Amino acid sequence: MDPLRIDIHPDVRKAETPPARLYTDPALYDRQRELVFARSWQYARADLPATGPGIAPFTLLDGLVGEPLVLARDEAGVERVLSNVCTHRGSIIAHKTCNATSMTCGYHGRRFGLDGAFRSAPEFQGAEHFPTHRDDLRSLPLQRFGPLRFTALAPRHSLDELVSDLAARLTDVPFERLVHDASRDRTFEFAANWALYCDNFLEGLHIPFVHPTLNATVEFESYRTELFRHASIQIAHAKPGAPAFAGSGARVAAYYAWVFPNLMLNFYPWGLSLNLVEPRGVERSRVRFETWISDSAAFERDGDADLDRIEFEDEAVVVDVQRGMHARLYERGRYAPEREAAVHHFHRLLTAAMA
Repeated sequence: MDPLRIDIHPDVRKAETPPARLYTDPALYDRQRELVFARSWQYARADLPATGPGIAPFTLLDGLVGEPLVLARDEAGVERVLSNVCTHRGSIIAHKTCNATSMTCGYHGRRFGLDGAFRSAPEFQGAEHFPTHRDDLRSLPLQRFGPLRFTALAPRHSLDELVSDLAARLTDVPFERLVHDASRDRTFEFAANWALYCDNFLEGLHIPFVHPTLNATVEFESYRTELFRHASIQIAHAKPGAPAFAGSGARVAAYYAWVFPNLMLNFYPWGLSLNLVEPRGVERSRVRFETWISDSAAFERDGDADLDRIEFEDEAVVVDVQRGMHARLYERGRYAPEREAAVHHFHRLLTAAMA
């Protein structure tokens, strides 16, 4: 048997959680880099100029996959994700978001169209069999879930397989009205494995113990989880007087959606709090927060004032658990079947991808 392989029983009532080494072993972390993250759809964190053709450079999972990319929109309005590495000598081409009709490498002047096609290169007269398609910039798939852009290096599944179930379930969410407020973006780093952060997100069991302000607004008794092929949703119902989605007979306070492997989409009556978990090392993670507003009045009234507090409470718990993963007296635990089904689902998807 492969010593790095970890199996999780398919029945949550019989399963044990992964052994502690899933969160501490550098060899398992390296395996995740290649088999999980390099093979998954990832949220493309880039905002193009408001109008016209332009470019927005970004790095796919900086510090882990680390692929330099650029989001480009041509004069016809077609968007593409292209390699941001010059096909001549490997220099990074684009360094800032701007309006542009082409891209020129600052090292030797090679120029590319916003479709990635090679346009020109100084001093290449006499070069035989030049240019060829190898001199064009490589392109990656670009797909959307609502206003969110996704791309992938070598995806195992289509994006539709990941998010179609969520889209069908989230009929209360006005995706067409979501607008990114970049002024509210923020980033947090902490000393814990990325999967522990996902574990914590994927269960409501800790809410009464860790989040007193959240517990005062949602009904823990009616909190429930729905599982899909590569995603899940936790549904929190509002207590009387707390904000809820308009027209929702069940008075839904929030939909906490997760997309494999590392994206959390928290939908509230005012909009979306997007959390992207980026591994920075086997025992270090970064979480990027974005705020997308669909109802400005609801945001001003209810807003995200408590989200930072909840984040700090979550980080403190996750860092504490990371320390516990090194304890000589701990190996692995069990799942609470009704409350930790999404955690079990995540572990099965993760270990299957690593097999």
